[in-house]
Amino acid sequence: MKRIFLLSIAMLLLFSGCGVSTQLTSSWKAEETISPKLKRIVVLGLIRDNEGSLRETMEQHLVDDLKALGYDAVCSCNEYNPKLFENMSEQQAIDKLRNAGVDAVLTIVLLNKTRERYYIPQRVQYSAFEYSQNRFWNYSRFMFDRIYSDEYYVTDTKYYWESNLYDLAGNKLLYSAQSQSFDPNSTNKLGHEYGQVIIKDLVKKNVLTMQIPAPVKKAM
Repeated sequence: MKRIFLLSIAMLLLFSGCGVSTQLTSSWKAEETISPKLKRIVVLGLIRDNEGSLRETMEQHLVDDLKALGYDAVCSCNEYNPKLFENMSEQQAIDKLRNAGVDAVLTIVLLNKTRERYYIPQRVQYSAFEYSQNRFWNYSRFMFDRIYSDEYYVTDTKYYWESNLYDLAGNKLLYSAQSQSFDPNSTNKLGHEYGQVIIKDLVKKNVLTMQIPAPVKKAM
């Protein structure tokens, strides 16, 4: 019975580790009867310079998800320098985007990133065939190997995100969402999951919709 219980716990941990690492914690939509018709959306990541590769990955995945809906999405990492708007006024920045045909900006903000290191106890086999707990040297060598192994201490990384969608024509906030990512396996997985979570909620709340291209007229 005990072996079955331990096996069940191990399987639970295995499958949970393969699950989704990003979860939506809260979201808000502006109370409007008619959503503005958005076509060209710029995805702008506000992430510190030392996380430059992460910013580009997050932006590009969200751009790809927007394009899948039919929007003309643009990654700021391709068309805009991260510090492009640093010395501009609000109106100058908005005018620059409007002149480029941009209807909206969808931000990705890394609010916080934490790393926690904690101990994972292992079940000690009290067996004379493993080691002798009564002998100092055997015991100390066995424990030394455990303490300095990678499995003894585990470090988890947690990301806290916020994304806002701004309508440039009306200069107003249309949507805001907060989410958390727990120890993703890679930046690609992080960007992929984050894009899916945000886009799914935007569509669910009817802020964005699938853009159906107009049928091509056949030549007479």
